[in-house]
Amino acid sequence: MTIVPTGTDTPAAAPAGKGVGPLLRAWRERRRVSQLELALRADSSARHISFVETGRSRPSEEMVLRLAEHLDVPVRERNSLLLAAGYAPHYPETPLDDPALDALREGLERLIQGYEPYPALVVDAGYDVVAANRGITMLLDGLPESLLQPPLNAMRLTLHPQGMAPRIRNLGEWRGHLLAQMERQIALHRSEPLRALYEEVAAYPAPEAADAGADGDSGDEPSPSVPYFALPMRIEHDGRVLSFVSSISTFNTPMDVTVSELAIETFLPADPATAKYLHALGD
Repeated sequence: MTIVPTGTDTPAAAPAGKGVGPLLRAWRERRRVSQLELALRADSSARHISFVETGRSRPSEEMVLRLAEHLDVPVRERNSLLLAAGYAPHYPETPLDDPALDALREGLERLIQGYEPYPALVVDAGYDVVAANRGITMLLDGLPESLLQPPLNAMRLTLHPQGMAPRIRNLGEWRGHLLAQMERQIALHRSEPLRALYEEVAAYPAPEAADAGADGDSGDEPSPSVPYFALPMRIEHDGRVLSFVSSISTFNTPMDVTVSELAIETFLPADPATAKYLHALGD
């Protein structure tokens, strides 16, 4: 398993003709918070918030960061707010292969290796894979080389008609889950590369073979009667149907743009048969 550096988007500058006020108002409205409520959270006044949003008052750097914190603005977008207010970015964007992030990379490697034989990977804000363990390699076995050229993209690998999609027995449900997840990310981060990726993968056709097998019958064994506790991804591997539920973790209170956009996705066996099969492969 290796960590592969990937490119990241540069912080977006404020739209032409707009200062920090309209941007803050847009975030406040997106969060459905009134000026009074935001003022109470930020130890300010509704009058001052109104003046900031209309451009009658220029907020201090501290105030911009405080409002962004209470509006749960992503770290990259906090830098954009500071730029729009005339201040320098507060959060660095350190390349993942920078020596300053050695401890982070080593920690991620140990974490996903320790999760084996279950699949685990780390992705960036554009769903490019920056690290993966042997469980993920197993799921990708047999995919065409054209899809395995770096940088690997988790969404493209999963939904491409020549990727994992034909193997996913409940592709309709899983595809809908992934697209909805991307829609939420687009609304939060306003990323054009992410929107372009969404439009690409949303246009992929759903293979009929996957839809035909959506009931979970592999043809070799009966569908397991397991009461799933979350939506599983049911994927065929070497003649067996394996079931996984995924969990996504991010860093708490990140102080770097790169770190803030990393996500660790782990796949937990959703039934005893899947767990037994994976442990047998690892022996």
